[in-house]
Amino acid sequence: MKRGLIAATAVAGMLVSVAACGSSDDSKAGADGFKGQKLTVWVMDGSNPAQWTKQVSEQFEKKTGATVEFKVQQWNGIQQKLSTALSEDTPPDVVEIGNTQTAAYAKAGALADLGDVKKEIGSDWNDSFNKSALVDGKQYALPWYAGNRVVMYNKKIWAEAGIKGTPKTRNELFKAFDTIKKKTDAEPLYLPGQNWYFFDGLTIGTGADLVKKSGGKWVSNLGDPKVSKAMDIYKQYQSFSTAPKNKDEATPQQAEIFSKGRTGAVIAMGYEANTAIAANPKIKDDIGFFTIPGETADKPEGVFLGGSNFAVAGMGGKQELAKEFLRIALSKKNDGQMVKEVGWTPKSPDLADAAKGNPAAEAAAPAAQKSAGTTPPIPQWAAVENVPNPIKSYMTAVLNGKAPADAAQDVESEINARLAKQ
Repeated sequence: MKRGLIAATAVAGMLVSVAACGSSDDSKAGADGFKGQKLTVWVMDGSNPAQWTKQVSEQFEKKTGATVEFKVQQWNGIQQKLSTALSEDTPPDVVEIGNTQTAAYAKAGALADLGDVKKEIGSDWNDSFNKSALVDGKQYALPWYAGNRVVMYNKKIWAEAGIKGTPKTRNELFKAFDTIKKKTDAEPLYLPGQNWYFFDGLTIGTGADLVKKSGGKWVSNLGDPKVSKAMDIYKQYQSFSTAPKNKDEATPQQAEIFSKGRTGAVIAMGYEANTAIAANPKIKDDIGFFTIPGETADKPEGVFLGGSNFAVAGMGGKQELAKEFLRIALSKKNDGQMVKEVGWTPKSPDLADAAKGNPAAEAAAPAAQKSAGTTPPIPQWAAVENVPNPIKSYMTAVLNGKAPADAAQDVESEINARLAKQ
């Protein structure tokens, strides 16, 4: 999956009369009393790396006597497929759900309460990781993995420009881009106009949310001056790029643009390096990473923390066995394996060592700890991201010269209409 590059879509045909409690047939079984059973876990394409999957499967079978079957799903059409599956009498036992979509399924009554498991294994998780798994204060999922954007740069181009070291503030970063522009024939930065996940991170950095509650209902907050400030920062970044103002970072894949070797930097997820290397293996040694610097050196730029949660089907008959799976899959050892194997951001301070040797993960960690957030954890949010995304339209309009307040006004009625859908 091109994580972070695929916008969440509305949960179409949301579940009909799903009871959150379900009826478990294994409630009296102990950790070692599940022999011969099989647990079904839905994971998205590319989410479960090979070594992590192997060791989790082995540990699960050793502890419970049961086996686990991972069924890989495709992102295209997953909302409808998952909605249907969770409303059936025999749903998958454990499911991966994008962290921007969890609230919608929880509100529909499709997920089991996992507060007891969270107390056992997640007491030290960073709040920014766990926020998306909470709905009305209850724990309806557990964070599996997440990552945030970093600066992925071409070390050869930066050396051509005579730049030594990496910037520690936003102004230093802009000066570096300006130096590349003046001293090389490379494009300093490739940043299309609709990289809205990066924009969302900038709003987090200014202390704003894209929506707010007014009169008891959720409405657009794009007119907030803090959001305008975030968009102004985005506009400053984008001024160093010739990328289209009406495209996102997946159209075309920005890592493939970067792979051609004449782009100074992109604002990227760490795994995008593999995309660039696949397109041009010769660029491997030229790729470097650093934390996106903020206004001051002590606090990185705000970042959107994108990833997935694990949830247990509310109608599932193997909820206790499913919880045993979560205790194993989300243990310190296995969380550390995800960081090592994929480069995801550590979700607790004591996993920092797992990121050592993975430059992208090391670069992502400071912002995740100090300045990360997610989209609002409300059921209505999924509809806001549906295509065509009105936030992207807002961004393009501002980049093309429209005042932020006017651009916000143009799309707020659409955002409000989507937020009003139950």
